[in-house]
Amino acid sequence: MEHLHQSAGRQRPAKRRLSVGIAQGSAEILEAQRLRYRVFAGELGARLANRIPGVDHDVYDPHCRHLVVRDDDSGETVGTYRILSPESAGRIGYYSENEFDLTRLQHLRPRLVEIGRSCVHPDYRTGATIALLWSGLARYMTENCYDYLMGCASVSMADGGHAAASLYTRLADEHLGPPEYRVFPRCPLPLAALRQDLPAETPPLIKGYLRAGAWICGEPAWDPDFNTADLPILMPMARVSSRYARHYLGDSG
Repeated sequence: MEHLHQSAGRQRPAKRRLSVGIAQGSAEILEAQRLRYRVFAGELGARLANRIPGVDHDVYDPHCRHLVVRDDDSGETVGTYRILSPESAGRIGYYSENEFDLTRLQHLRPRLVEIGRSCVHPDYRTGATIALLWSGLARYMTENCYDYLMGCASVSMADGGHAAASLYTRLADEHLGPPEYRVFPRCPLPLAALRQDLPAETPPLIKGYLRAGAWICGEPAWDPDFNTADLPILMPMARVSSRYARHYLGDSG
């Protein structure tokens, strides 16, 4: 945290210089995994089966590319996504398959990229960091000619799941995908047992997905290790809104 003297009037902190790219080599991947541990275990209290203290890693990591946002001045990794290509998923499967029955997406698999483990350092949770992660993803999708992006968008269950159930009920009215793209949770959030009328705020990442044209393609799953409700998100790149396409695809090529 930066604390500035205010005796000479209120000063604005200097604008950070950030860049985005695919992690190169094991040391850069390790930085991303340490950031993930800090956020998921340290902040959110997730139970992670990690062999290395302070590092979040699993069997999918060696098969993924790791997108990272870096502070150019400090060199610190401050944001990350991991990306699982259709080719790698053909060898190990999609992470989402642990949470959802993806049978109805079977025909999309040759063109379907999975993203996950998204997190941002608490001091860098700004629109600029999110925008860089988005532009990095957009560049990856266009350069490799993939057509669909899939992931699980997590919602905290700190209140027992009432906010997550309320959020899903509200968003499903407008953003539920067509039946032919529907997936089914293996461990469903028990919607009928939870309140669904709370004014739950939409997390920024989910808001960004939906504004860009993504669908929610089924009811949420409960992830007990992370204590989150996970919404299945599917983004057909052909649906990406023109405003987002100009911003992320036009400027990132």
